[in-house]
Amino acid sequence: MSASPAATAASVPTAPANPRSRVVLASLIGTTIEFYDFYVYATAAVLVFPHLFFPTGDATTALLASFAVFGAAMVARPLGAIIFGHLGDKHGRKATLVGALLTMGIATFLIGVLPTYALVGWLAPLLLVILRIAQGFALGGEWSGAALVATENAPKGKRAWYGTFPQLGAPIGFIIANGLFLIIAAVLPSDDPSMPSQAFLDWGWRIPFLFSIVMVAVGLWVRLRLVESTAFSKASAQGKLQRLPLATVFKDHWRKLILGTFFMLATYVLFYLMTTFSLSYGRAPVEAAEGALPGLGYSYSTFVLMLIGGVLFFGVFTLVSGPLADRWGRRKTLIWVTLGIIAFGLLWVPLLNAGFAGVMIWLVVGFSLMGLTFGPMGALLPELFPTNVRYTGSGISYNVSSILGAAVAPFIAVALWQAGGGSPFWVGVYLSAMAVLTLIALLVSKETKDIDIDA
Repeated sequence: MSASPAATAASVPTAPANPRSRVVLASLIGTTIEFYDFYVYATAAVLVFPHLFFPTGDATTALLASFAVFGAAMVARPLGAIIFGHLGDKHGRKATLVGALLTMGIATFLIGVLPTYALVGWLAPLLLVILRIAQGFALGGEWSGAALVATENAPKGKRAWYGTFPQLGAPIGFIIANGLFLIIAAVLPSDDPSMPSQAFLDWGWRIPFLFSIVMVAVGLWVRLRLVESTAFSKASAQGKLQRLPLATVFKDHWRKLILGTFFMLATYVLFYLMTTFSLSYGRAPVEAAEGALPGLGYSYSTFVLMLIGGVLFFGVFTLVSGPLADRWGRRKTLIWVTLGIIAFGLLWVPLLNAGFAGVMIWLVVGFSLMGLTFGPMGALLPELFPTNVRYTGSGISYNVSSILGAAVAPFIAVALWQAGGGSPFWVGVYLSAMAVLTLIALLVSKETKDIDIDA
């Protein structure tokens, strides 16, 4: 005689609940550290690495080489998503998140002690590439795990709101990383606003990388106190875990993988244009030397302060996006935001040619749109997949999009900047074109707001 549905449900043990404060902190602090580490590299890729690791003699070529290494990490991210996703879907979210955090922290710390090209020649950029790939591998496993901690522990009707907390790690990490670089640049000032000081190049740039180890220790303390979510414990108790989550997600959920990848495309392109390309364009002299490209002509310190001002709007609108997506749905909210990104890409030149006020409007609008598009992704991508492949599926979608968007965005942006003779017009058009692809994906998708997260 078979057991009744009620008896079967009663036989499934209920996992201990994570307090809401612990859920918020654990999902926020890990992504803050991971994005801090990524931004530290992104800033150094503009300020330091072209001089110390890629001294080609041509400023633009050196910058492109540095950005190519920056993009190498994005290529490693899907591999990290597969490995960490497999572990997270088979053995639980907690241990996987700890492993991702340790991998990122150790790789970032080791970049801070690397010898330069002047000391060991080609070995220096090779070691930098290896550690950069390790960073990408770690971030490939971090985001989806943090998003799952938030969404699988969220109260009913507030998944998008809780899903914004791991997303909030991006603006917070940016502010900490660039704020630290700004302090170091102030302590070690340069006579040339377009170049770091010699002391900064000699040793000052290493401090943010070494500081990473302190942040990792704090993150580990928080994450080791987590317990597994009810959704994962329920799937485990019911025997629903898959031996090969990767095979299952490709066989049964391939369409959702493709949609999730294109959902993120405009977000990624906007993200790295606003944070990485903008730092290059903002600091480039108005009258560029031979072999370099013209830009806005701001000093490093001035433009980073302007960036931080814009990133504050990134943080605010990330939080705003959660209640909007919970009320109106993820799809409808993101369709309107993506239309805004398309329009924004076509307004780059008039805004950037309007002096300081125009540049600030450009930063505020760009980062506000970034918050509105990035925030709902913390709920949307996990909601696409069932519990037993959720870590793998959401991680692959998120990180494959990083190749199509973030890995090539800074590189393409510099090439288009060059093709435009120093004008950013084609860079803005590139952003709008990528947003059109995201819009198409959203239009052919279905709403996920009301799905059962425990299924």
